[in-house]
Amino acid sequence: MASCVALRSAGSAAGRLLLRPTTASLDLRRGAGEHAAAPVPLQGNTGHIRTEADLPVVTLPTIVYRLIFKGYYKRMHELQLYEKKLYGPMFKVTTGAVHNITLSSVELVEELLRKDEKFPCRGDMAVWTEYRDMKGLGYGPFTEEGEKWYQLRAVLNKRMLHPKDSVKYEDVVNGVVTDFVERINYLRKMSPSGDLVPNMSNELYRFALEGISRILFETRIGCLQNKIPPETQEFIDSIGKMFSYSIIVSILPKWTRSWLPLWGRYIDGWEGIFKFACKLIDNKMEDIQRRLDANQEVEGEYLTYLLSNNNMQKKDVYGSVAELLLAGVDTTSNTMLWALNKLSHNPSVQDRLYQEVASTVKGDRIPTAQDINNMPYLKAVIKETLRMYPVVPLNARLLTGSESIIGGHFFPKETTFVIYHYAISQDEKIFPEPQAFKPERWLRDGRVRPNPFGSIPFGFGVRGCVGRRIAELEMHLSLARIIKLFEVKPDPKVGEVRAINRTVLAPDRQVNFYFLDRKNSAT
Repeated sequence: MASCVALRSAGSAAGRLLLRPTTASLDLRRGAGEHAAAPVPLQGNTGHIRTEADLPVVTLPTIVYRLIFKGYYKRMHELQLYEKKLYGPMFKVTTGAVHNITLSSVELVEELLRKDEKFPCRGDMAVWTEYRDMKGLGYGPFTEEGEKWYQLRAVLNKRMLHPKDSVKYEDVVNGVVTDFVERINYLRKMSPSGDLVPNMSNELYRFALEGISRILFETRIGCLQNKIPPETQEFIDSIGKMFSYSIIVSILPKWTRSWLPLWGRYIDGWEGIFKFACKLIDNKMEDIQRRLDANQEVEGEYLTYLLSNNNMQKKDVYGSVAELLLAGVDTTSNTMLWALNKLSHNPSVQDRLYQEVASTVKGDRIPTAQDINNMPYLKAVIKETLRMYPVVPLNARLLTGSESIIGGHFFPKETTFVIYHYAISQDEKIFPEPQAFKPERWLRDGRVRPNPFGSIPFGFGVRGCVGRRIAELEMHLSLARIIKLFEVKPDPKVGEVRAINRTVLAPDRQVNFYFLDRKNSAT
């Protein structure tokens, strides 16, 4: 604070100049009375540099009131819109000794992310790391920080993040998609009408878990069987339990854990997740050892690669695979649910998508990754779905390296910025008619496309989602196959489906769809 006052007192000329963060940091440390290099103008700012003290403030009692008494607990994404309208695109949130700066405009988010450091930091992940510390487990790509995170990502990125690497899993994904189509047909036959599939969220969750498990564990775990193995169902329930309680336990002070059951239920969720993941990893390690003992060549896909890598300890493999599982399941299943829901209510959009798929993939041929490159509208449908329903509606960055200037405000080191992705994706200045499902806004057909920072569901830069390419491959291949085979219609008994915030955006009710056979389509 004192250094900021010194900067202001340097004279009106200095106040009118906009400083680059590096120059500003240098001047702020020297003080106004010392000689300094001429400041360089910063883009996008024309007034005096202010501080976080000039921002509107939201305190813990206000947050609790809105979450509990105003009913925003399960609608925290909608709370973003309310707070943006009330306080503007940037404000401060304080909860005792902890505070962060909230950003909800595309310009501010771009300015922040353009300042990304070599090792970008997500901020406080204690609610996830605490269980790992209790059990002596390693951190994964979401919880690790600093140089160790960088080294971890260097290992994890191989065979997954690059497009040419993800294409290697095409046959694996298509095999799971084939079983999922068979599952849809089975459920249709079981329905009174012969074409209704109930509780599609659950079915897509099973599909996504089977797909990412097949890639990570190199084995099938039975999610698409008519009767799920008990330990697999326990794992599915554990993921839901962990996500359901993670928000509330991150808000409540630690002293509440001894008399509220929420923390115990949250920990039970992690117990189930790691119990399942560690067992499958141990089974793979035993299989590799047996082959080595028999002097057989050890070949495999992702898990074999990780276990054979000398740069990863066993505990790090546990932590990384568990986190990749969580990210892979919810990203794919929820996005597919929202995509099918929007397509079912927008028949003209669905018909345009069908025409593209049918003209690209003729006859009974199964879509390939190369086919996807020739289907821009299919990709646009997924991008528009992720805009309207970002899987993670809120993210964070902790700037650790130096002071920074964001939106004309000076912030010291160790400032945490919270990004309101949902509020930004609903900004009508960036996305005209934001409530309308318009995939064409993403097409490269000569039209002005939205600011890319308006929708970044997989994150930005080197801290972007390591499983992005796999998730996209699963969503593109599965949606292309489904739309080629079936016309998807809503169940009128379901009513309007709204999003609730369960860390990720999920539907507020059971969603059913009618899957009507396309004429002359092979199954």
